[in-house]
Amino acid sequence: MRALIIVDMQNDFCPGGRLAVPGGDEIVQRINKLTECFEHVLLTQDWHPPGHLSFASSHVGKTAFDTIELDYGTQVLWPDHCVQDTPGAEFHPQLRVDKAEFIVQKGTRHGVDSYSAFFENDKRTATGLEKYLRERGYGTLYLAGLAADFCVKFSALDARLQGFDVVVIEDAVRGIDVQGSLDRAWEEMDAAGVRVASADEV
Repeated sequence: MRALIIVDMQNDFCPGGRLAVPGGDEIVQRINKLTECFEHVLLTQDWHPPGHLSFASSHVGKTAFDTIELDYGTQVLWPDHCVQDTPGAEFHPQLRVDKAEFIVQKGTRHGVDSYSAFFENDKRTATGLEKYLRERGYGTLYLAGLAADFCVKFSALDARLQGFDVVVIEDAVRGIDVQGSLDRAWEEMDAAGVRVASADEV
């Protein structure tokens, strides 16, 4: 059984948002059409508390896209974004959410960021998504949304590690592309056995 996972289609990741992905809003209607092709649709939502450790504003002398070293590895510092209960954390107003049967909120703990829909960045703390998918018999996951080189990529890689078949819908994602991160993301996903398809092929 297959499911569509729509990753972080939120206002702060679209043009005008605090961490806008170039062209992020251009894929909304394509994703809406994709939802018509799937019986099962799930959403992920960045949901940070104020003052989250991944925000550059939480670190004196740091600016957006600097990095720091934490217990779980290198952490990119971001502009404040997707803060709980703010307009920036809401889903894009044109995104169809009526078919969503499950919403994964991530990045909710102050001290740990979470790109993946499956694990926080410590690679130990599960979001509960894998259990949900297993109990319902999902085997193939199709991913769309933002950003291709961060939350989509990490979700795809973790899904593969959990044994799911994974397809990223290449014309239904957009990337931030920080210092070549987008090209590297496609290479990493390919090496992990993630398949790529267009929306028309789906």
